[in-house]
Amino acid sequence: MEKPKSKKAAAASQRKRPAASRRRRTLYTPQEIDEIFRRFSVQRTEPKGELEHVNAFTLLVAVVLSAQATDAGVNRATRALFAVADTPEKMRALGEEAVGQHIRTIGLWRNKARNVIALSQGLIRDFGGEVPQTREELVTLPGVGRKTANVVLNMSFGQPTMAVDTHILRIGNRIGLAPGKTPEQVEDTLVRIIPDKYMRHAHHWLILHGRYVCKARKPDCPACVIADICKSPEKTTSTPAPLVPIGDPEPLAAQ
Repeated sequence: MEKPKSKKAAAASQRKRPAASRRRRTLYTPQEIDEIFRRFSVQRTEPKGELEHVNAFTLLVAVVLSAQATDAGVNRATRALFAVADTPEKMRALGEEAVGQHIRTIGLWRNKARNVIALSQGLIRDFGGEVPQTREELVTLPGVGRKTANVVLNMSFGQPTMAVDTHILRIGNRIGLAPGKTPEQVEDTLVRIIPDKYMRHAHHWLILHGRYVCKARKPDCPACVIADICKSPEKTTSTPAPLVPIGDPEPLAAQ
């Protein structure tokens, strides 16, 4: 008969048991994370998404169209489209063929035109023509995945969501802020480690940092305001760039 474990042995066993499901860890301390996002907040006090839209519906459509396309390309295609169809009812009335003519310059435009009409129909049928304010409802719509839902919830409704795109996935792994193989893994870590006071704009700060500084081909480390904190083995300098609010010529001290 197996001897019962002592309290000490049982406690040790409990500590070891979660090892297989242990949560992914960031390389940064809470103090370092707070400082990273403090600097981002000084650099861009009110960061804005680059997709043009006039309401929650047009933002939803723009994000759906932005898959495998640039924001600039989507903006060029949607300016005329949103001028004539800025509600689900107007978009449905416009029809798939006419929507397709507006977005012909965007990749996969035929499928996307079909999705936009199906999306509009779903909003009318299931939500009274209003864009729902929960992720669970949004992802039931054609062409809407978790990332798209998070963008809309954050930008249109001010919810502290984390929309992990290719830039954020890259940064999370490159600098060790939120290592993960999938967007969901990176998202899970980021929402746990980023202080609540920064969550409202955190995904925009990370996207813009990835787009203009920590670029895919080669990070521009001399332009990085967190170069001294960054733990990436790829970084080329540990001297942070001057912490200058965008548009403000006078640098502020990083510390």
